[in-house]
Amino acid sequence: MRHPEHQYLDLLRKTLSGEEQVDSGTGVKTYSCFGAQIRFDIGEGFPLLTTKKVYWNGVIHELYWFLSGQSNIKYLVDNNVHIWDDYPYKIYKEKVDRGEESDMTKDEFIGKIKDDATFAREHGELPHIYGEHWRRWIARDGRAVDQLGWVIDELRKDPDAHNTLVTSWNPEYMYAMAKPGEGARFPICHNMYQVNIKHGRVCLQLYQRSADMFLGVPFNIASYALLTAIIAKILGREPGEFVHTFGDFHMYENHRSQIEEQLVREPKAFPAVKFNHDFKSLEEFKPEYIELTGYDPHPPIKAELTVAGGYNKKLHGTAA
Repeated sequence: MRHPEHQYLDLLRKTLSGEEQVDSGTGVKTYSCFGAQIRFDIGEGFPLLTTKKVYWNGVIHELYWFLSGQSNIKYLVDNNVHIWDDYPYKIYKEKVDRGEESDMTKDEFIGKIKDDATFAREHGELPHIYGEHWRRWIARDGRAVDQLGWVIDELRKDPDAHNTLVTSWNPEYMYAMAKPGEGARFPICHNMYQVNIKHGRVCLQLYQRSADMFLGVPFNIASYALLTAIIAKILGREPGEFVHTFGDFHMYENHRSQIEEQLVREPKAFPAVKFNHDFKSLEEFKPEYIELTGYDPHPPIKAELTVAGGYNKKLHGTAA
């Protein structure tokens, strides 16, 4: 059988000859394709990609950040996960430019997030981000709707349910659709997922409207496969398939040489994930309950993160 990681590598290779496009907010060039799907049977190996080392500590803590409904980066910073640092720092720099705050480097900013809880509460918040929408979507009457909690409860009561879906795409806060000052400052990329039980196993399908194939997607695959396994554990079932459906999938111009390096590597055997502690709810789950075994990837390949997409003042006016 062909190694399942080749599904990802095939899409990665396709972006090398994708259509040249330019991000309107940053001027960064991408090579883009549209519409694809890959599938991984978690029962046959956990899809933590092996042709470069994936940042597993970041996967665990970011997912827990989402699952616990958090929207402030302090939890991540306290756990030495810095994949979200750029977004609140970008907002802070805008305040500096308006004369509202004192200038500081990103390292100084993140250090203050870690050491000063009051500063973190004010400047570490990313409103309308994934965890907020998953666990505390604010309804028009002020209720906090726990979408993911409802999904789990619904599947407990009705394993044949077809309606168990979680969305992070709230038009009220998106782009020029938002009221002035209320627009989300981060581009919601992996915007919707559906959970389904087939042959007694828990399956999950993600729709990702925009996908950075080199840096982001290996992380997204691991995160949503782990989410599938966590939901299965809570429901007392085995994990089944993780299905990853793409809208726009692309490579950034400055990732080309790294992608070419990755594409000559042969995939290795997928690792396994197990839980060392029993839990029956999202509230009981803790990151330290996860054990990864048998992960022997190729070395990491470094590349620069491009902070692109999302709110663009030229296009979206005063939404944010």
